[in-house]
Amino acid sequence: MTGNILKYLREKEYISGEVLAQKLGISRVAVWKQIQRLKDMGYEIIADQNLGYCLISRPDLLIPQEIQRGLSTNYIGKEIFYFPELKSTNIMAKEKALHRAGGIDEGTLIIAERQSAGKGRLGREWFSPVGGVWLSIILYPKLSPSYISRITLMTAVAVVKAIKICTQIESQIKWPNDILINEKKVCGILTEMSAELDIINWVVVGIGINVNIDHRDFPEDIQENTISLKEILGKEVLRVKLVQTFLQGFEKYYESLKRREFSSILKEWKLYSHTLGKKIKVDMGERIITGEAMDINESGTLILKKEDGELVEIISGTII
Repeated sequence: MTGNILKYLREKEYISGEVLAQKLGISRVAVWKQIQRLKDMGYEIIADQNLGYCLISRPDLLIPQEIQRGLSTNYIGKEIFYFPELKSTNIMAKEKALHRAGGIDEGTLIIAERQSAGKGRLGREWFSPVGGVWLSIILYPKLSPSYISRITLMTAVAVVKAIKICTQIESQIKWPNDILINEKKVCGILTEMSAELDIINWVVVGIGINVNIDHRDFPEDIQENTISLKEILGKEVLRVKLVQTFLQGFEKYYESLKRREFSSILKEWKLYSHTLGKKIKVDMGERIITGEAMDINESGTLILKKEDGELVEIISGTII
């Protein structure tokens, strides 16, 4: 109901309680109660006995009504499930992706203001306090499972571009799924899927961005290597605008990927790469390989040149 009221409230423009009640089919008392609820959420609304209600300012909450207001995507973010707190947006997204027949459309988002048990790659804990962007996108690409790494790479490009547009901050992509600023982590991406031999059933892309957070609030063991956009910029970033910008870019790249036009995305990825041209160590689980990161090929695979000159293709691993 608060979402319905927000459709009619306007900045610097009054609307009477009677008109709101008529439009919504509820009593004026019910309208007043919903206005109070909006105020409790952080909306600044003034009431005039003769003129009605006027919206003065909006809080920076990632609620569906705020994100969808002005969002110019065709399907990404058209359905949003919002939670003040979740264990993990990816867990919730995977549960919903399993029920595609129940009306969970492609592009559906799961967003939480806080995660109590956020996860990164390889099951690592992802600290997710209030002030960040923690969201997951449900996709049903008609692609082979081999495209999973390319989905991660394109997501990274969309994040870097959104950060640049909204803050003018330059960031870099550390293969395969981290976004860095000044050598410190500002964002992580976790891509998970359900697939059969030659077809993807669903993909969930999880994104965690440290936006309006003080790195001193992070656990001590990661403080040194973590940073937020607010700390770089010296002021708070409008999270709603950042999410909208990211979603619009994400849809554009995803449409290209579905048409199997990955080369242009890969070209942009290389422009923002923090990895290529450097000597790195990659933990592949069973072994650690050292060499120079030479290239990322059209499959999204990292090409590493060992000291003996041997070229190794790495599909999955962690740079240490």
